Amino acid sequence: MSFAVIQTGGKQYKVSASEILKIERLNNNEEGKTVEFKNVLFLNDDKTTEIGNPNIQGAKVEATILKNTKNKTILVFKKKRRKNSRKKYGHRQPISLIRITKIFSKNGKLISQAGPQKQITKEIVKADQARKEQILEAKKTKIEEQKKIKKTLKNIESKKDTTRQVKADETRKFQENAAKEYDEQEKKRLELAQEKLKLKTKKSDVGKKKIASKKKPLTTKKK
Repeated sequence: MSFAVIQTGGKQYKVSASEILKIERLNNNEEGKTVEFKNVLFLNDDKTTEIGNPNIQGAKVEATILKNTKNKTILVFKKKRRKNSRKKYGHRQPISLIRITKIFSKNGKLISQAGPQKQITKEIVKADQARKEQILEAKKTKIEEQKKIKKTLKNIESKKDTTRQVKADETRKFQENAAKEYDEQEKKRLELAQEKLKLKTKKSDVGKKKIASKKKPLTTKKK
């Protein structure tokens, strides 16, 4: 951004295009007139910079006078000790409100230029304030809506988690019950198999006894 440093009224000001400044009162200048400031100390373009020694010859800054008025009142109070002397008075420094319109380099090249000035009225100011209030309200409503959406998403996620937990508990219980039933069936099968083995052993013992009883006893011959 291009800017310049000018000197007027014994003070230095950093100025840029379309900027409004308060400076010391300019003599014999009416409102709406254009003023040239040729006492330019420093120039800065987007690419180059120029430093004056002490001024930049040929460079100038144009501005329009918006209003000639007075600054705020400064109170001055003087007192002499033990003399009962007190004095109070005020001072309002005369100033000029100016708007920077053009900045020229030492070669007469236009560095920057202000755009068209907007007309400021009470209606425009009120409209700007109402627009700012509406923007703030819209931002607040957006923030509230985002918070509500986050809360609803959290509730949905929590519900999903609860449903998942319920389903997991149900499946775990089902698996446990199925495992218990399987264990009981296996136990019953083992018991039946043991009983069958016992019956088989009993039958084999009975058969052996019958066979032993059928055998003839050994007889000894008499001499």
